[in-house]
Amino acid sequence: VGRDRYGVFPLRGKLLNVRDASTQQVMNNAEITYLKQILGLQHGKKYEDTKSLRYGHLMIMTDQDHDGSHIKGLVINFMHHFFPSLVKMPGFMVEFVTPIVKATRNNGKDVKVFYTLPEYESWKEASANEKGWKIKYYKGLGTSTAKEAKEYFADLQKNSKDFTYTCDEDGKLIEMVFSKKHVDDRKRWLNSFQPGTFLDHNCSEIPYKDFINKELILFSRADLERSIPCILDGFKPGQRKIMYCGFKRNLKSDIKVAQFAGYVSEHSAYHHGEQSLASTIVGLAQDYVGSNNVNLLFPSGQFGTRLQGGKDSASPRYIYTRLGPLARYLFREEDDRLLNYLDEDGQSIEPEWYLPVLPLVLLNGADGIGTGWSTSIPNYNPKDVAANVKRYISGMPMESMVPWYKGFEGEISRVITKGASADKGESFSVSGIINIIDEKTIEIVELPLRKWTQDYKDFLEALMKPVKKEQQPFITDYKEYHTDTSVHFVVTLPEKNLELAQKQGIYKTFKLLTTISTSNMHLFSSEGLIKRYTAPEEIIEEFCDKRLEFYQKRKDCMLQDEEEQMKRLDNKVRFILMVVNGELVISNRKKADIESDLDNLGFDRLTKGGKSKASKQNQENDEDDEASPKSSKAGAKVSYDYLLSMPLWSLSLEKVQDLQNEYDQKKEAVQKIRGTKPTDMWLDDIEQLEENLDVVAAEEKKLQEELAEQQQRAKGGKGKGKAKGKSAKAAPKKLAVGVKVAPPVIEAKAPSKRGKAAAPKKRITQVDSDSEDDFMPSLMERLASRSGAGDIDVAKVPAAKAPAKRKQMSKKESLDSPSPQQKTKTVRRVSPVKKKTAAKKKSIVLSETEESDSEFENDSEFDSDALCDDESESDSDFEM
Repeated sequence: VGRDRYGVFPLRGKLLNVRDASTQQVMNNAEITYLKQILGLQHGKKYEDTKSLRYGHLMIMTDQDHDGSHIKGLVINFMHHFFPSLVKMPGFMVEFVTPIVKATRNNGKDVKVFYTLPEYESWKEASANEKGWKIKYYKGLGTSTAKEAKEYFADLQKNSKDFTYTCDEDGKLIEMVFSKKHVDDRKRWLNSFQPGTFLDHNCSEIPYKDFINKELILFSRADLERSIPCILDGFKPGQRKIMYCGFKRNLKSDIKVAQFAGYVSEHSAYHHGEQSLASTIVGLAQDYVGSNNVNLLFPSGQFGTRLQGGKDSASPRYIYTRLGPLARYLFREEDDRLLNYLDEDGQSIEPEWYLPVLPLVLLNGADGIGTGWSTSIPNYNPKDVAANVKRYISGMPMESMVPWYKGFEGEISRVITKGASADKGESFSVSGIINIIDEKTIEIVELPLRKWTQDYKDFLEALMKPVKKEQQPFITDYKEYHTDTSVHFVVTLPEKNLELAQKQGIYKTFKLLTTISTSNMHLFSSEGLIKRYTAPEEIIEEFCDKRLEFYQKRKDCMLQDEEEQMKRLDNKVRFILMVVNGELVISNRKKADIESDLDNLGFDRLTKGGKSKASKQNQENDEDDEASPKSSKAGAKVSYDYLLSMPLWSLSLEKVQDLQNEYDQKKEAVQKIRGTKPTDMWLDDIEQLEENLDVVAAEEKKLQEELAEQQQRAKGGKGKGKAKGKSAKAAPKKLAVGVKVAPPVIEAKAPSKRGKAAAPKKRITQVDSDSEDDFMPSLMERLASRSGAGDIDVAKVPAAKAPAKRKQMSKKESLDSPSPQQKTKTVRRVSPVKKKTAAKKKSIVLSETEESDSEFENDSEFDSDALCDDESESDSDFEM
């Protein structure tokens, strides 16, 4: 091509979506500044030709995958927003296309090139019977060899496609995809997606509307699938691939997370970066407060704690994992053969979805931000979910559930909102625990869910900094006695500040209240469509309808297997007796003649291994000795080998008796299966799961007690020697004096519309639905405006640490805490709270030399920034 007339500028990741960005954001964006400088663009100028520009064309070269399509769209959006005349100019906007899949055979003589995955899938289905094709997937530009790159540029005209502006509809489509003003239009656009859609790159020109409707929509759909889990198994694609490989390998012994990520990438046809896989593996294994209620992988090493919300996990090179103790009680092996396994390049990979015993999406929750939709689903108690599933099985109405997080000791309460309808979801108030020790001392022993210890420490540090030197800070000191699983701050403050905090509401003063909502629960339904759910019971009902179907399929499959085994045993007994009695001669005869006699005698041709109809999942025995193939491969050849290959000692009387006894046992098993209802199978699975939940909980409790005992012994100075200088801080002994402050409570004026809640002792908080003041001013702001504040001053918390907005209580219903002298009982079990943050523009690094980890962001199940509060609307939209 040469460098005289072609310049190359590598973009660093994805360009800013300028459609709704502020002027300051655009001016501060280096990539946009460079683009304008390189092209010689003048802001606000209407171009009739390219004579005043440094270049006559803008050619976009990206990877041919979905993220590459997104980058093309962002560049087109930038040009259309600021320089629409250039977008409309024929031949100015150009794309350079490279293959995403190549199929070769006959030593490379026959080559087929595909520029989109749907195009390749369509060809694969049409040529299913053709063999000998070797498939190569091109993840990005870096996959191509130097020879292939020269071939691309040698035929520049063929590989470059001009974008054409055909009518005003093109511009409206560009704006619709990238503007916040067109949320509903974008959702309708996504819902109109038809599987199999792809853009034909054989044409020399591509209308913008075709690019939007046939290529960019593929990114939007893939982005949704990576962000929003499926209702049936609660998984996103990366998580499903990981669990498939864990089950496939029967992963019962430790393996390095980094090595397991490589195994998953190889055996599940994963086409993204292994770093994103490693991060997803870590997320599936985390078990700190606020993460998983049921971790499907075991965290053997430092997988992160509540100190930093999981961000303090060790490198994947240093930590190990294996299947968690509850994984196979949730995902039963008996169901593996019933699933619809996907296929890629002749390789069997993960199923379309799994079907656990209970809806996993309610046990571990889900958070994600996709194109057009986001989702935020809290965690629920497995026992509560199991109880409602049992009610579904028995035909009883389900009870309303309250979110619950394992290990959380604070309190959660349902908020009754005046005038709010049930179809908008529910809100819950979540509080930590604060105790007043004396007039100048308080202790904080629990934080609201997903408010991490380190972040709270930063908040306390801010309270210790006065705004002015001559003023007194709000708190004078704090000490820390927490562990990686518990929270314990002891805070010292002036007596008048404590009185003021109580008057204003001590929980709000120390930011120990937050909210969680069920108004933004979106999932892929069992039909594969995005659907909004307003209550966890609605999710349970849809899940159970599908789950019950598969218990019937399991029963039918088990019955078929047992009957086939009976047939096999019956044939063996008949065969042996006929040989012994001389009715069938097999010695000194041709195999074909023997098989002909067996046909005439009514014997059955069966697979040699045991089951003529086997699992579609190819199991293997890799490194784990306990792993074993469950059955022969699907489509195995049927014959009489299971009879003719029996050893000579099988002709003994003892062998006949053994086979007859085994036949009788199989007959009893068949009768038992026939008399078992599918619902009984389900109830048995639930019972086993609940029993093992109790076992795991007891083991975890015992481990925590042992660790606490070891810590106490260490603090007692029983070790050899003492450190010189300042002694280490030890947790104070349990105080005999002091009052635990109860969270703010207001009597509910209206009952819950969903009936009795499953969790005991819930508090009810009431707010007005039309409250416009979403958040009470922070204490420090109120103090600064109070004339009577005296010398009390509080440093402002940095903006980055500011809490999310919440519904404000009315004056009559203000959340004042009880007086220090009021005593309450110990804190009840509580559930999770989610914070709302503004939608953040993604900036994912994508270049020829760096791997895109876009899926990692969407697979981070427990990112606190992805949480929504009670203001989260079901139609909340996050821009591309």
